[in-house]
Amino acid sequence: MLKKHLANFDIILASGSPRRHHFFKELDIHFKIDVREIKEQFPEHLKAQEITNYLAQLKANEFINIKENQIVITSDTIVWKDNSAIGKPKHKIDAIKMLQDLSGKTHKVFTSVCFSTKQNQITVYDCTKVQFKKLSMEEIAYYLDTYEPYDKAGSYGIQDWIGYVGIEKIEGCFFNVMGLPTRLVYKTLLEIANSE
Repeated sequence: MLKKHLANFDIILASGSPRRHHFFKELDIHFKIDVREIKEQFPEHLKAQEITNYLAQLKANEFINIKENQIVITSDTIVWKDNSAIGKPKHKIDAIKMLQDLSGKTHKVFTSVCFSTKQNQITVYDCTKVQFKKLSMEEIAYYLDTYEPYDKAGSYGIQDWIGYVGIEKIEGCFFNVMGLPTRLVYKTLLEIANSE
């Protein structure tokens, strides 16, 4: 359905995430990948979705000459717990600490998606609550050794083994935790296509 509405648009997905690439394929969207490297730093006063909004827009700023009928899509995801952002682990020890910190507790996952056209920029975000059971050190070590989730915020993927055995409860969009609030992307792209 989206393919028909976006027939006259050139969709640029500025993400190296295999999960986001998969979602766009599943949404039946024709897109090109164009990843620009940035330093993912944000002002310290920003909180929760303010951080992901800022970073998604910062990534969009790398695209200064957007053409007519082009839509550049940038995104960012963070794990939010105890009033601070948890990003991607630097190494295994960092990943162990993150998972121990998430164990037996509830955290939030924020994902922002920024849609930039020649005329306009729209940023949307979603928030999902995730509750982990108490994880044993053996479970944490097995997960890290087997799945190596070092490219994921919070050191875990909800779609991985740890999600099957470790997550007790989720409130909100499952796909948001994977890195893309798909229904919001669908809704926003339809709105852009119908307004142009």
